[in-house]
Amino acid sequence: MGMGSDMYRQQILDHYKNPRNYGELEDPTFTHVGENPMCGDEIRMDVRLEDDEETIEYVAFKGDGCAISQASASMLSSKLQGKTLEELLEMDRDDVVDMLGVDISPMRIKCAVLAEKVAQDGAEIYRGELDKEKTTTEE
Repeated sequence: MGMGSDMYRQQILDHYKNPRNYGELEDPTFTHVGENPMCGDEIRMDVRLEDDEETIEYVAFKGDGCAISQASASMLSSKLQGKTLEELLEMDRDDVVDMLGVDISPMRIKCAVLAEKVAQDGAEIYRGELDKEKTTTEE
């Protein structure tokens, strides 16, 4: 492992210890909650859209879980601001792994992508593309 990998590990620890955009929005456009029951990670994503109802203005999250899941939610909450719902829905696990900057073991990938899946499912529910009773579960 090179110094670059150490830098990304430090970034993950920083986001875990000092999460960005942590909390709840007073007036979100949509909110969605998800969990990874295998390891106990839980994430709630609040998203506020701009007046065009397509551009993400602000994202906040709350949750409890491992460093990877919480750091990923923190990083994602910042990355999504200014993106469209379509750009959110086009994201995949590779985008999350690239954002984190470290290799993620197969056992931890579900932790890493939980926030992304919660935000995506929330967007699809908001658009009427998923049942509003849908619960995001990464197992």
